[in-house]
Amino acid sequence: MRRIWILHGPNIRFIGRGRESKWYGTESWEGFWPALQTRYQGVAELSYFESAYEGQLIEWVWQTEAYDGLILNPGALAHSSYALYDALLGCGKPCIEVHVSPIYRREAFRRRLITAAACKGVISGLGWYGYELAVQALLHLMREGSEASAS
Repeated sequence: MRRIWILHGPNIRFIGRGRESKWYGTESWEGFWPALQTRYQGVAELSYFESAYEGQLIEWVWQTEAYDGLILNPGALAHSSYALYDALLGCGKPCIEVHVSPIYRREAFRRRLITAAACKGVISGLGWYGYELAVQALLHLMREGSEASAS
């Protein structure tokens, strides 16, 4: 069974609790998380951590040796954190970046994703469903990787 670590950056916890429902919807992570875990039970072990602090996220990225892949929603740090980018490049694990809101339909500064360049892919604008797609993408990448190493 694959182990996937989901990391959230600043302000994700406020989605579904009054944070710009126009962009983020009304469902909270706490409302979505149990369904995601249930959906992948027996296929992937999902773990979740959240921090508003850039340094903590970087420390967690460097602690991924027990995991097969990473899903990261860095929040606004996606637009500014070269340190998080460097950690993602160096950790040696595949990462999918997820953004709940449609970043390319929002303010211009949100369209520049520094951290995305260190990730295998980016999912944006599909709400919490983006996390399900990210799990599927990581599982696919891991299958491809294990098949290639078996050849």
